[in-house]
Amino acid sequence: MSSFTDKARLIIQDRTLRKRIIFLLAALFLFRVLAIIPIPGVNAAELSRFFSGNEFLGLLNIFSGGGLSNLSIIMLGVGPYITASIIMQLLTIMSPRLKALYQEEGDAGRKKFAQYSRLLTVPMAVIQGFAFLTLLNRQGVLPSLSGFDMLMNVIIITAGSMLLTWIGELITEFGVGNGVSIIIFAGIVSALPGAITQLVFTFDPSQIPLYLAFLVAALAIVFGVVIITEAERPIPITYAKRVRGMKVYGGISTYLPIRVNQAGVIPIIFALSILLFPQMFFSFLANVSNATVQTIGSTMLSILANPWFYSIAYFVLVFAFTYFYTAITFDPESISTNLQKSGAFIPGVRPGTPTAEYIGRILSRLTLVGAIFLGAIAVLPLVMRGITGIQALSIGGTALLIVVSVVIDLIKKIDAQISIREY
Repeated sequence: MSSFTDKARLIIQDRTLRKRIIFLLAALFLFRVLAIIPIPGVNAAELSRFFSGNEFLGLLNIFSGGGLSNLSIIMLGVGPYITASIIMQLLTIMSPRLKALYQEEGDAGRKKFAQYSRLLTVPMAVIQGFAFLTLLNRQGVLPSLSGFDMLMNVIIITAGSMLLTWIGELITEFGVGNGVSIIIFAGIVSALPGAITQLVFTFDPSQIPLYLAFLVAALAIVFGVVIITEAERPIPITYAKRVRGMKVYGGISTYLPIRVNQAGVIPIIFALSILLFPQMFFSFLANVSNATVQTIGSTMLSILANPWFYSIAYFVLVFAFTYFYTAITFDPESISTNLQKSGAFIPGVRPGTPTAEYIGRILSRLTLVGAIFLGAIAVLPLVMRGITGIQALSIGGTALLIVVSVVIDLIKKIDAQISIREY
């Protein structure tokens, strides 16, 4: 308790850190204001009916920070930016130039890579915006839109998505933590008062054992996420002794920490984005006038709605993206080269290729544990929903995973800022 009090006092007393916290809160306040400004002509009753019990839109609403449920000007949220980032990450596999830009050219290369992602966000937002407006128009949530009205609304929500992405990047630069993750976190947390109110009004004393079971499951998920996020495997590193003049340098031993969950919450976000696109596309096809296309869309939607298919696809995507993102962000070859250049080595392992292979083997085994854990946590709420029949559990489980991971990252960033001030 005293440690928390000391940190809080340091945050309040330190002018720079205090400004970062205030900027973060101001940005989140602006985000929540934008989330309640609707686009013109929304039918609130039809919107509520359309959203009730729709898991697909509920998951997408997470990424929009609640903006989709209001059809606000930021209804797309940071979804287009996440989609663009996924595409750019996939392109690094096919393009050696992009891979070198992302991994080898330092901060300048990563800034240029991020700029390409931002440019790709614009067409992604236009495509998603047009698809959603057309779907909602066919469902009666929006009135019949003329060509000009459709164009204006697409421009408005595209600009809203880009504005929200810009706010997220400002949070990263001038606030604390990763801006895009914090925006998703804020959208999830903003839905808690409504969920708690609904739970109070629908409270059934006969369901108390079920509520307790959910509480235990939630605490177990939080505990597991914290353990896996913080767990790491240290690889011993020794620096060779070097004699220069009358002085001896090196000869010290340290370690290279490799985290069990190197990818963090990114695989969950990537997997959800990939799962949402087919559902959005086939929902659009199911509402077209052509009977053949409508049948294809409805058939594919029924397949995607199958809980077994959805659960297996979700697990596989989370598992695959964990390995994929880890491979992009942590390169054993690069680590081995840097160790060799600095005169360091792993005891019992030859420098160069054997070192890279040794680190790669350890990384693969650790990533296997992290990938299975993330996949299991992602699918567990779906299994619980199948047992209990409560629709919102799958959304709640994913949201809980994102919230815990973002909070841990935010605490680490604040601790790092405090440590810098102390030194």
